[in-house]
Amino acid sequence: MTNIIACIDGSSLSEHVTTASVWAAKKMGSALILLHSLEKEAIKTDEDLSGSIGLGSREHLLDELVALDEKRAKLAFEHGKLVLENAKDFAQSAGAKQVALLQRHGDLVDNLLHLEDETRLIVVGRHGSNHTMDAHTIGSHIERVARTSHRPILINVGKFKTPRNFMIAYDGREAADNAITRIAQSPLLIGLPCHLVMVGEATLERRYKLDEAQQILEEEGFEVIASINPGKIYPTLTQYKEEHQIELMAMGAYGHSKLRQFFVGSNTSKMIIESDIPLLILR
Repeated sequence: MTNIIACIDGSSLSEHVTTASVWAAKKMGSALILLHSLEKEAIKTDEDLSGSIGLGSREHLLDELVALDEKRAKLAFEHGKLVLENAKDFAQSAGAKQVALLQRHGDLVDNLLHLEDETRLIVVGRHGSNHTMDAHTIGSHIERVARTSHRPILINVGKFKTPRNFMIAYDGREAADNAITRIAQSPLLIGLPCHLVMVGEATLERRYKLDEAQQILEEEGFEVIASINPGKIYPTLTQYKEEHQIELMAMGAYGHSKLRQFFVGSNTSKMIIESDIPLLILR
């Protein structure tokens, strides 16, 4: 696990994804790989065309469409190379020392899984409000990446700025405990004030779990502000974020609690769409 993988698609978020990935690479002392995936859905093949056109007098039309399709695929490939070269120039100008380019055919999620053994962190962008094809291509895969990848995922939601603090949405279950351990052992967020936040009734069990998590983080040098906040998960976390001017939110993915219900499915999409700060998802 040595590389930061930045998913670059040429959308308006690509520059900010690159900025975020350079920040992460510097913090973690890792090499940066800029990945561009040529999605199968975006490049039709002659198999897509042959079933819709008869032979005989129309065969020349099929040949022309196949030739056009091949040209489209070549242009998509060349465009992807240009996107990666521009991103590399930007990353190096931002201070990245080790930058490699990788362009692959196929599904983004499959490509990320193939690279998982050499990946420390995945950086992706949220799809933009204009719903352009490139932005949608990355955005439509975010939940699948979170469900299948065992690597941390940093979701950039807009113009990236270096965070000055961060917040952990913590529920005391196994996934959240794993997130605490990974954060404590990683240099990514070290040096930033940490807000450790639980939502619900302040029971003795919750207080014990919160104190335990706080101790783990403090032993690794984190400055931690821990609290238990009554209320419903989404509005409570959002209110806390706004009141304390939180600049990055971290969460464990897919536990077996109400936090799991919150972060899976439509609620995951809601958080990604509505958040105005980067999201770090850990398993």
